[in-house]
Amino acid sequence: MNENVEMVATTGGRKTRSQLGEVLFRLRKSPLAMFGLAVVLILIFCALFADVIAPHSYSKQNLSHMFEAPSRQYLLGTDEFGRDILSRLIYGARVSLQVGFIAVGIALFVGGLLGAVSGYYGGWIDNGIMRVMDVLLSIPQTLLAIAIVAALGPGLMNLMIAVGISAVPNYARIVRSSVLSIRGMEFIEAARAVGSPDIRIILKHILPNSMAPIIVQSTLGVASAILNAAGLSFIGLGIQPPYPEWGAMLSGGRQYIRDYPHLTLYPGLAIMITILALNFLGDGLRDALDPKLKR
Repeated sequence: MNENVEMVATTGGRKTRSQLGEVLFRLRKSPLAMFGLAVVLILIFCALFADVIAPHSYSKQNLSHMFEAPSRQYLLGTDEFGRDILSRLIYGARVSLQVGFIAVGIALFVGGLLGAVSGYYGGWIDNGIMRVMDVLLSIPQTLLAIAIVAALGPGLMNLMIAVGISAVPNYARIVRSSVLSIRGMEFIEAARAVGSPDIRIILKHILPNSMAPIIVQSTLGVASAILNAAGLSFIGLGIQPPYPEWGAMLSGGRQYIRDYPHLTLYPGLAIMITILALNFLGDGLRDALDPKLKR
């Protein structure tokens, strides 16, 4: 029987699940995790098909409809330029998810590589890399991102780079910790004995066996990246007008908050629900991937 076939291996007459099947089974047992997954899938759908879903243009100004309250024509109302808030929120999901995923990808690639090299080789290499990470960790992540994007200039690409680089130390430490716990195991020694090069051992044996904490941190990291990106856009260092971004929408509507609270209410809710959903999903994945919780 093929060992890779899911859900078909039997032991003593009982069906056993593959590792992926077991994780998905335990993830489905968490209502909060499933809620988070549903929200994330909806946001991804909105981001991919914003051009089709959005009822109006995100940039077209209609000064005769400024500050309209939610209505049948404008479900969430309009902003100070008469632009449809719902359409801008839908397009804003595209920006937020793009920043979140790409920034985490940058942090994971750079931090994962540094952490794997540090944990595998140890010695002066480990000390040197970790001291640099300690210096970066001594700077608040948001402040470090502000410094980077201020040096590079505002814009989508620079925003993703700034948020990604500011998160590198977190991933480097997590990967290093996982590598330290794995590098002395027998299958790693066997790979060295047959002459496998270090790069192959790291990429083919160590990193795949360190994926559980990396997946959890990446899920939570997307939430953190979206929040940092919204904060940078709020102070004018992120996405520039007229393209919509939730943090920039909050910043634009704050001066009208007393008379037209819907300008800030809906972008704030979008940020809150997205961060909450990603945290729920991350917590669910942490529990599903924890071997101590296996039944």
